[in-house]
Amino acid sequence: MSETTVPGAPRAASVARRVAAQGTFEMRAVLRNGEQVMVTVLLPLILLVGLARATFVSLDTSGTTRIDLVTPGVLAFALMSSAFTSPAISTAFDRRYGVLRLLATTPLGPGGLLAGKLVGVLAVQVVQVVVLGGAGLWLGWRPDAAGIPAAIAAWLLGTAAWGAAALLAAGRVRAEAVIALANLVLVLLAFGGVVLPASVLPGGLEHVAGWLPSGALGEALRAALLHGTWAAGPLVALVAWAAALSAAAARWFRWSAA
Repeated sequence: MSETTVPGAPRAASVARRVAAQGTFEMRAVLRNGEQVMVTVLLPLILLVGLARATFVSLDTSGTTRIDLVTPGVLAFALMSSAFTSPAISTAFDRRYGVLRLLATTPLGPGGLLAGKLVGVLAVQVVQVVVLGGAGLWLGWRPDAAGIPAAIAAWLLGTAAWGAAALLAAGRVRAEAVIALANLVLVLLAFGGVVLPASVLPGGLEHVAGWLPSGALGEALRAALLHGTWAAGPLVALVAWAAALSAAAARWFRWSAA
């Protein structure tokens, strides 16, 4: 029998509208939280201005301006923080208190819930790019327009890798431990080849950092926005990390803490 519709009854929202509503909720939850705004927007902004203006910090710019060198790396750091830190913490506590399992049983469904979280992350990242990119332009940043497609590719691949890492951590680790793991982003800020090229790191770190998802994202964005080129090695590394972490998250993610 065909499904009948009661006259005057409200129609169910489409999948796209449900995902968009969840994404809007996720974005607002981040932007209304002072700590999250500090990590995702204010800290990268302070870092950008500091590295561009602080004369006591010695940088080998290799013929480029300081602002042109540091802006792609700061963008990479900001995108990492929004793709990993906030989703990992919020999802871990939702799982701990049973909220995640309940949301997965709503008409949104598990897939819709995860899609909504991705939409929320991308929306926050658009805000980051506008704020940090605008600040960089005001400080004299002049990105190579030819590299914008490569930069977008690196952005999406980096988000896929770090977003999958967030789900893997949130779905397997206790919520309190996820907060500690979130500090990994700050550690990689110093030693992961993110803000500055891996070549400035000491010893063997130079050869390791470029293959980490942090260093690969930073190198890919620098190649795109500094030179307008596609960095094959870092992009391949991002594809590999995104595939491996997504497979791990799909295999081991748990909706409930029980």
